[in-house]
Amino acid sequence: MVLRRGYGGSMAQFVDWDLAAATAGALSKSGPRVSYTEATDVVGDLRRLTDEAAGHVADYTGLRAQVAHPPVRVVDRRDWAAANIAGLREVITPLVSRLSGDKRPGALTEAIGSRLTGVQAGTVLAYLSGRVLGQYEVFSADPGQLLLVAPNIVEVERKLGADPRDFRLWVCLHEVTHRTQFTAVPWMRAYFLSEVQAFVDASSSGGEHLLERLRRGVATLSDAVRDPESRTSVLDIVQTPAQRAVLDRLTALMTLLEGHAEFVMDGVGPQVIPSVERIRASFNRRREAGNPLEKAIRRLLGVDVKMRQYAEGRKFVHGVVERVGMDGFNSIFNSPLTLPRLSELGDPDAWVARVHGPAGTLPAAG
Repeated sequence: MVLRRGYGGSMAQFVDWDLAAATAGALSKSGPRVSYTEATDVVGDLRRLTDEAAGHVADYTGLRAQVAHPPVRVVDRRDWAAANIAGLREVITPLVSRLSGDKRPGALTEAIGSRLTGVQAGTVLAYLSGRVLGQYEVFSADPGQLLLVAPNIVEVERKLGADPRDFRLWVCLHEVTHRTQFTAVPWMRAYFLSEVQAFVDASSSGGEHLLERLRRGVATLSDAVRDPESRTSVLDIVQTPAQRAVLDRLTALMTLLEGHAEFVMDGVGPQVIPSVERIRASFNRRREAGNPLEKAIRRLLGVDVKMRQYAEGRKFVHGVVERVGMDGFNSIFNSPLTLPRLSELGDPDAWVARVHGPAGTLPAAG
């Protein structure tokens, strides 16, 4: 007997991935109107500018890929959602299987629970698919895959009145920096995934209780898309001190990676993008704007937290580079032990003293 994906094995108790993909596809809005020729030109332009950005990022940071990676994928909104569903499935399936002990769920859970969660997950991804410009997706394969969402890039550049070439290169600089972080630092992906594993392991409750909290977290996000008056929080699934400790490490890591990408974008931009100041100012206003529904959804999805990560992380990276130079900063990627602690993000001197010594220089080798 052939089991349809999403119903076979223990995963049926958590989410129907096929239904999630179908829901995301059905709810994803169409992008801006473009002709076939225009769409083809955009795809070719983004691929070319990704290669151009890679050269700029390598020259500016001194970081170069140590592992082979696939070429950029230029996708539409449905393809972006499908790629993320595939990635989440690769990670969540073994985690949930282990937590549940590979036990079959009850008939009611199998018939209703996984389908409900599938619809909720698809709803969230459909919402995000209309807003993400690019992403380095690390879940589905090693070392990851760079995705650029062409309809969203075109839509935003039109709304901002930005020069298309300048805006597209600006986006590529940010996203290529993320790819560089994972390909120039080969241990980064495994470390990130191990922290996700540690977050699950840190639950003091049994597997069934954790799965229910995870399900509530997905439901919370889905409710936020529909109801801006919702007062629940995705942090409801974070209940133990051990989980919060892991979350602190993940927050520090993501703040570093986002801040580093912003720092590189702002460092390279003035050299190669004539209208970068106007783009940055317009884009920042767009980030801060939004109607009450948008703001509520951003809060519950954690987008507001990510905005703070951009600013805090960029300030930290700038502070470190100012003190020890780019080569000194790059020692942050030596090992997980040299990554910044959450408390150090607001205190670059503390990180420099811990990693480089009180004089701000690397200790002698040997």
